[in-house]
Amino acid sequence: MQRVPNAGFDPVLQKRLEELWGKPVNLYRALGNHPALTAAWTEFANAIRHDSTTPRALRELMILRTAQIARSEYEWAHHLRMARRSHVSEAKIAALAGWRTASEFDAKERAALALTEAVMACNVTDAIHAEIKKHFSDAEFVELSLTASFYAMVSRMLDAMRVELDADVRDHAPKLP
Repeated sequence: MQRVPNAGFDPVLQKRLEELWGKPVNLYRALGNHPALTAAWTEFANAIRHDSTTPRALRELMILRTAQIARSEYEWAHHLRMARRSHVSEAKIAALAGWRTASEFDAKERAALALTEAVMACNVTDAIHAEIKKHFSDAEFVELSLTASFYAMVSRMLDAMRVELDADVRDHAPKLP
């Protein structure tokens, strides 16, 4: 059961949420219990999603892997749709849990997924950083680290608040593998 009620928004925040995301999903409605932090969260999430230069499909793979590690049905269901819209193949989605040995992933994807797992474990080693640096610039390393870190926070907030899946997603979402 969700631990906080879904909140309404003041008109300015409501308009901004709709501009960015359309109808606010349950995560934003739960966060809405603290309007100032919801506004800050919104802008940060928007920057990660839309102001990054690394491929969106790569970042969606990272987010899906975060959802798997965190066992976050909500994050998985929402980002599965986004991953598909970003042209992540069904083969990659199916192989994601075993990415280390799956032939579907290239070296750049493996480096980003290793970074994701290391961020989730709070243990980004020098070896993982060195592998990332073979494929990505310093700015891209920051983007990928922020992506992994932000979505680790998302899964933790979803868990803390026990945010319920939105009805339109719940009825059509495949379960977390």
